[in-house]
Amino acid sequence: MTDRIYNFGAGPAVLPEPVLQEAQRDLFSLPGVGMSILEISHRSKTFDEIIQGCEVDIRQLAGISSDYEILFLQGGASLQFSMVPMNFLPSGRKADYLVTGSWSKKALKEAKKLGTAQVAATTEADNFNRVPAQSELKLDPAAAYLHFTSNETIHGVEFKTEPPSGSVPLVCDASSDVFSHPIDVSRYSLIYAGAQKNLGPSGVTLVILRKDLLGKVPENLPTMLDYKVQAENKSLYNTPSVFGVYIMRLVMKWALGQGGLEAIGKQNAVKAKLLYDALDASGGYYRPHARPDSRSNMNVTFRLPSEDLEKKFVSKAKSAKLDGLKGHRSVGGIRASLYNAFPKSGVEALVSFMKDFAAKSA
Repeated sequence: MTDRIYNFGAGPAVLPEPVLQEAQRDLFSLPGVGMSILEISHRSKTFDEIIQGCEVDIRQLAGISSDYEILFLQGGASLQFSMVPMNFLPSGRKADYLVTGSWSKKALKEAKKLGTAQVAATTEADNFNRVPAQSELKLDPAAAYLHFTSNETIHGVEFKTEPPSGSVPLVCDASSDVFSHPIDVSRYSLIYAGAQKNLGPSGVTLVILRKDLLGKVPENLPTMLDYKVQAENKSLYNTPSVFGVYIMRLVMKWALGQGGLEAIGKQNAVKAKLLYDALDASGGYYRPHARPDSRSNMNVTFRLPSEDLEKKFVSKAKSAKLDGLKGHRSVGGIRASLYNAFPKSGVEALVSFMKDFAAKSA
């Protein structure tokens, strides 16, 4: 066994240590099966119990009613950028998009290839340092749906509440803050999330879809891109990410053991406050990117006085076993991702390092 460092990476991200330990024990041979999870058939009774158990735990964790399908798909959130308009943006209708960072901008770009998608609000003029105020939203009451990204991983901004959509179906890319706090799923028509932040390893995409929407799916879509087909086949039309779903189930069990979303949300708020308080107390040495009312609890982004100092910061931090702090290549700076499984002790170690670095570099 080697010592584990603090992994601040944005994704694939840190997983709960008990999950990794259980997977390690069972990787060679699942108890009572005699085969690795990497070898079992997706049509086997063993996997049926895994995927069905995962769904049960997800429903319990987020209070999801039987009015919703829970799907385990592939292709990441990026494929959902296309699947959503393919299934729910008919000819002659328009879809509203809130653009608050790189990922919602990419979602809009893909939707425009498939239909009429319009910007209902954007904060690009402010370099995506905030989410739009309600007064800025120009919503179309006849829109096919309203799409937003609840947390922008790259810029570190997060919606603190859902945008009002009225009778228009609300669609959310929740990839980087899914199940990081309590959520009223009944306010949404569709939620999708790549697993590699808070749910498990890369390779699985969770889709929570209100069943009545399936009646709107057009005929003759490519089979793998048809939500109706995926729902009818319980995510088993083709071979799913067996290992990914297995790990997701272990993560869901872990999340329930933490006390559920209420407890997890409180833990995440404490971790984020520790780091933001240190940034704000630095006298301007560390400059948070996001405005206080839009700050993400999952991805804390900030700058130092110069790019040279940022490079030095990342290098020195890595030597101190604080890894994954380099900001996204498109924006630079520093990014600390504090997902559900990231421990408070790691934030405390980073804050201590930051104070020491600033003192020595001033």
